[in-house]
Amino acid sequence: MATSNDIKKGLCIEFSNDIFKVVEFMHVKPGKGPAFVRTKLKSVTNGKVLDNTFSAGHKIDEVKVITRKFQYLYDDENGFHFMNNEDFTQLYLDKEMIENSNLMKAGEEVTIILKEADETPLSAELPQSVYLEVIEADPGVKGNTATNALKNAIVETGARVMVPLFIEAGDKIKVSTEDGSYLERVKE
Repeated sequence: MATSNDIKKGLCIEFSNDIFKVVEFMHVKPGKGPAFVRTKLKSVTNGKVLDNTFSAGHKIDEVKVITRKFQYLYDDENGFHFMNNEDFTQLYLDKEMIENSNLMKAGEEVTIILKEADETPLSAELPQSVYLEVIEADPGVKGNTATNALKNAIVETGARVMVPLFIEAGDKIKVSTEDGSYLERVKE
């Protein structure tokens, strides 16, 4: 059993009948009153984010987790199929367990978080960014563009990404998996 003093980014805890991962935390020691820890928790089962404040010394239930690299194989109507890179066993995850799953392409390596006790999958994390080819791009409208003008583009996974006007079909781009935003054009 841990206390609120042990809270750090990435820690998984059991809280209100669910397992949450600490996304952000801040130890606060006001001039008047007791210290506390302000946290932003993300559910590893359904992705919901909530803010919570723990008083100093509050007991929390830490969940031991392990991470393993899996290769994304394919998806069906219910979810995604992955293969363990070490022993080639396959694993199935529901679609709700992965954020921005529309940016995954076959063969992509994904980190899956498993509960240490029984190795049940809790969630999957994509790499920080992925390289995707633009399949289709809207025609750009040139003219009065004093600021960064963007247009719609569809990448090889079927996801829609807002890109600058100079991006054309066939270009490779780097996309952030956190919010699905365009980062840069990749030169080959």
